Amino acid sequence: MYNPIDPKSLGADLKLPWLIVGIMLVMLITYLVLCFTLGTELQQPLPEITRVKIRTALYVVAILSFPMTNLLRHIQLKLNQTMPLTQADYRAEAKKRYLVTVIISMTLMESIGAFGFVLFMLGDGNNNLFIFTGLSALGLFLYRPKLEEYQRIVELLAIKSHE
Repeated sequence: MYNPIDPKSLGADLKLPWLIVGIMLVMLITYLVLCFTLGTELQQPLPEITRVKIRTALYVVAILSFPMTNLLRHIQLKLNQTMPLTQADYRAEAKKRYLVTVIISMTLMESIGAFGFVLFMLGDGNNNLFIFTGLSALGLFLYRPKLEEYQRIVELLAIKSHE
């Protein structure tokens, strides 16, 4: 029958997803460094009323991004577990599927940090840059790769491949 897989060996499969998270964090830090080093040279100020409209729209998108990312991630994890195998190596399949899930989650959360950068370039102050960057970092933490999620996918695909 099916033998459980050692969690330590599964941890090695998560190196690439964690690299993706690291790249996203570096991008957030790059936004902050660019804004503090180049500052006003980057800014192309818009009239205040236009900035307020754009800021409001971006806050609404950022707030809606969290539950939508959570829902999308939940659906992807279920699909990762239940979709038919497309190759004989169930572990490679699980690794590929989980990587796609992590990339999509991280990209959606990274976009929130980009909103702060865009607002800064449009003439907004540091506060919104910090708020959006903080929200993005929070999202990267919430939707980081988790060994338990990946292990569950591997286990279910292993059972499915032995049927």
